[in-house]
This record gives sequence, structure tokens and C-alpha cells, in this order.
Amino acid sequence: MNFVKGLAVGLLSFLLFLSLSVFGLALTLNQTLLNPDFVVAEVNKLDVSALAQEMIGQQIPQEEEFMAEVLADTVADLEPWIKEQASDITHASYDYLMGRSRSLSLVIPLEPVKDSLKDNLRQAILQSPPPELAGASPAEIEQFINETFQEYTEDIPSTFEFDENSLPTEVQATLPQIRQAIGYFEIAYWGLIGFMLLLVLGIILINRNVKSTTRGLGITFLSYGVLEYAGIFI
Repeated sequence: MNFVKGLAVGLLSFLLFLSLSVFGLALTLNQTLLNPDFVVAEVNKLDVSALAQEMIGQQIPQEEEFMAEVLADTVADLEPWIKEQASDITHASYDYLMGRSRSLSLVIPLEPVKDSLKDNLRQAILQSPPPELAGASPAEIEQFINETFQEYTEDIPSTFEFDENSLPTEVQATLPQIRQAIGYFEIAYWGLIGFMLLLVLGIILINRNVKSTTRGLGITFLSYGVLEYAGIFI
């Protein structure tokens, strides 16, 4: 009888150890790639101003260097706003991928961008007026600022709409499969937790002894913990 009991406990403990190993990987995935807060935190570590300034420097001709500085200052001013919008897009995307929303749709107003751009443009022109503004009146300077602002912002819409159509065609084609895979993962994740609880309950019912049950579960969890820590350390 004791042999059968020990064999049953050993089998359940082995299954619990394997389940813990799988759950460790699932938990890591759930807390990183499948966690929008983790993704947002990693994005926030990026130096948005430096990245934008590098991109702007490649796109703006040398003769419009003053405009590159204006855009760089605008990006620096809007960095908190940019990160906030990136967070909203990330959370909206995860809500869609995880099935919490039926569609992916987010509208971002671009008025803060235009306002900041105009302020930095005015400041740049007033600090270093171009030759054509020599001797110009305040009204003429203001008109020049408005005309320059209109020239550079005429292609900027009032809002930016982010939805499924904003993604590359290849990504759009794989979205249903991605949503389905994440759905299966969520089911398996919670199912694995329930399975481990059943294994622990089975060990408790078979042992019917607090001391031996605690010792057996402690050895199983400690063994897994040591191996997991060694793997992370390596």
C-alpha cells in the first residue's frame, strides 16, 4: 500500500515539476511580450528626441537646416505626448489582439503637434530672421510666419487614425492567426494553473499528512526554483 501511495505521490510530483517548468516559460511570456505595460515601459526607455532628430536630419535638405532645428525642438517638446500616444496605440493593439475589442481603431488629434511646431517656428524666425525680413514690420513678420507654417503643415491632417488598415498588408493577413494563437495561449495558461492546483490537491489527499506533504511539495518547488535560477543566471 505504501509503495502504491509513494508511486502515486512521486508521479504527481513529477507532473507538478514539469508543469512548473512549462508555467515558468508561459509566465515570462505573459509578463513580457503579451503585457502591454512591459512593452510601453521598454519603448519609454528610447530617446525619442535623438531618434527623431536623426531621422529629420536625413530627410531635411541642408538649405533648410533651420527647419530641421525647429522640428527637433518640436519633437523634444512633444516627447511626453508622443510616449502617451504610443502607449494608447500599444494598449489598443493588445486589446484587439487579445480579443477584448472586436476592431482596432484609435484617433489621435494632431493639434498639439501643429501648435508646438508653430511656436518653435516663430521663436526660430524671431531669433534669426531670414534676410528677406530685414526692416519688416511686426505684421509682415507675423504674416511670414503664418505663410511658412502653412507651407510646412498643409499635408498634416487634423487627426491621425490608426486601425487595421494602418498595418502592412502582410501583418493584416496574419492578424486572425495571431489573435487565435493568443486566445489558445490564454486558455492553456489558466488551464495549466488549474492543473497544477489539482496536482497539489491530489498530493495532499494521498499523503493525508501535513509534514510529509509540506516536505514533498517543498522539495518539488525548491528543485524547480534552483534549476530556474541557474538557467536565468547562465
